[in-house]
Amino acid sequence: MTENGDGAPLVRRPGAPGVRPATDAPGRTPARTGEENTELPRDRNQAILEAAKQVGSILKRNGHRFALAGSVAVHAHGGSGNLQHDVDFCVRPEDADSVAATLHEAGLTVYTPPEDWLIKATCFGQDVDIIFELAHRPVSTEMLDRAEELPVESVRMPVLAPTDLLWSLIAAFSEHHLDFGAVLPIARALREKVDWGRVRRDCGDEPMPAAFFFLLERLDVIRTPHPPDTPPSGETVVREPAEGASP
Repeated sequence: MTENGDGAPLVRRPGAPGVRPATDAPGRTPARTGEENTELPRDRNQAILEAAKQVGSILKRNGHRFALAGSVAVHAHGGSGNLQHDVDFCVRPEDADSVAATLHEAGLTVYTPPEDWLIKATCFGQDVDIIFELAHRPVSTEMLDRAEELPVESVRMPVLAPTDLLWSLIAAFSEHHLDFGAVLPIARALREKVDWGRVRRDCGDEPMPAAFFFLLERLDVIRTPHPPDTPPSGETVVREPAEGASP
């Protein structure tokens, strides 16, 4: 799951309308996406991929704006196939209620957890996080516009851009959430696709992200940024004298 870090959220959690197990709905047969399905793949990674494909297909059919995030997004960008324990999707805060209703109508169990930056669902026995706030910032239209349409096995869907994906993981670091070991392999796998300058700027001068950038530099995953007046090694900066100054 994409961690959101600590502190007060920027947006209030929207309520998910009609949140109840879909099997309670009279007169309809729920989709076989829950734990009652006995034909699930035994491999956990494959089960997570199947859940991502199912939920992505439902959201696409209903015209929702979204982007795949988390470890499945890393996999879609060519990273590790060793997936984490759930599926993550990003939606805008104003769309969370309608997304929850759509998943509920499709037969998934949908509920609101204590955390106020996401809604949870269950598909093929796997947890699905519908996230509308990343690292204390609401998911924006601009972020979804930057998403890339990629195949998740046989299903194409919007996937969070690598730069936004790494920012969301690194900006969430705090004194209470500091799992460098989980993010380091992702940074290595996607480093050529990430605008690291933008990730640094968006993280600001927060100490925990700064410590992770230092680690990436020491491990030669990324380059140390040069100060504005410092050239790369072997180059010389020629400065014009200031106006009115003596030569």
